[in-house]
Formats: sequence, structure tokens, C-alpha cells
Amino acid sequence: MNQIKRVTLISTLSALFVVLSGCHKSQVASTVPPPPPPAAPTASLTASPQAIEKGQTTTLTWETANANDVSIDAVGLKTETLGLLLPSGSLEVTPGDSTTYTLYAKGPGGSQMVSARVTVIVPEPPSAPADPSEDELFASRVKDIYFDFDTWAVRPDQQNSIRGDADFLAQHPNINITLEGNCDERGSTEYNLALGDKRASTVKELLVADGVSSTSIKTMSYGKEQPVCTEHDEACWQQNRHDHFSR
Repeated sequence: MNQIKRVTLISTLSALFVVLSGCHKSQVASTVPPPPPPAAPTASLTASPQAIEKGQTTTLTWETANANDVSIDAVGLKTETLGLLLPSGSLEVTPGDSTTYTLYAKGPGGSQMVSARVTVIVPEPPSAPADPSEDELFASRVKDIYFDFDTWAVRPDQQNSIRGDADFLAQHPNINITLEGNCDERGSTEYNLALGDKRASTVKELLVADGVSSTSIKTMSYGKEQPVCTEHDEACWQQNRHDHFSR
């Protein structure tokens, strides 16, 4: 009888051990962690230089990680795709207008988007030169008339200057002028005042004959009182024997 009880007890303990062992194994198996999710892509994109003049190039440089699909779109006045690219690299581009370049990096862990802006500077066209003022035209176009010693006759080499003066003044009838007769230092003050007046009057007559209104021309004589050169030689005296045009 004791022998039967002993066998029954051993069988019961063995069965209990098997049950407990199975429960322990199930518990251990249920605590194993799941695999981590794929890492999200990272990306960077730069343009150097960021501002260029039209026609110049700039360099795009990018770096990505955890991505197996990398592309760049260029958005300016039109959209242009640069195509699939390596995970990292650089590329020279010549945008015709200010452009935003956008990099897309895609991988098992998701997607990432970064942008770089390139500003294209279009030089302003050179402005047209301003039209010269009437005073500037007068100063550049109207020439003084020079005389030989002790005469009011216009020299042959001054005829073209008088015709040029007349053409300009006839085209600008609103311009009123004063013809100032001048002489060199030789001779008396009274004589040179009279000579300067004859020189101014002679040139006025020639201008009027070439179409300039007589009412737009006044004459006066300074004689030898306003020399432009003060040396006592012929080269200097020649400069002082002239009719000067003033407004």
C-alpha cells in the first residue's frame, strides 16, 4: 500500500513539474522585444554661392542618410527635375532666374525634404545718357570768333565757326545772346572800345545774314579791359582779339 502511494506521489510531482516548466517557457518567450523600426532619412542641401549674376553657375551640395531614393526639383519660373541622385554629392547648375531647389530623400523609415534658394541678379541695363541741357549745348556748340590785329574783318579761317554758330542759334530761337567785342592791350582804351564794338557788330551782321533773328542778339564792347591772357606777346594778344558769345 505504501508502495502505491509513493508511486502516485512521484507521478503527481512529475506532472506538476512538466506543467510548471511549460508555463515558464511561455512566459520567457512572451518577453522578447520586437525589432526596431527603420531609421528615418536625414538630409541637407546647400547652394554656394547663394546669389549669382545671370549666366553664372552655383554648386548644389547634398548629404543624406537612411535614404534609397534621392531627387532634386528646381522651382523657378518653371519646374525642372534634376533626376535621381546619389545619397551624397554636388552638382553645378546655371539657373536662368531665381530658383528654389528642393531635395527629397525617401527610405524605409519615411521621407525628408530640404530646400536651398539661389538668387539670380539681373544687372540693370545701362541708363541712356541724359540729354544735354541747352546751356551745355550752347557751351559746346557756339564758338568765339577771332580777329587779326587792328581790324574788325572776319578772318577766312573763322568763317566755318560763324556758320556753325548761326546754325545752332537759328535752331534755338529762344536763346538770346550778347556778342562781347574784345581787343589786345595795344592802343588806347577809347580806340579799343570802338574797335571791339565794330567787331561785335560785324559778327552780328553775319549771323543775321545766316538766319539768326537780330532781336536775339545784343552787342557790347569791352575793349582791352577783359583780357583772357595777360602775357605781353603775340600768342597772348591773339587770344584777346575775339568776340565772345554769352547768354
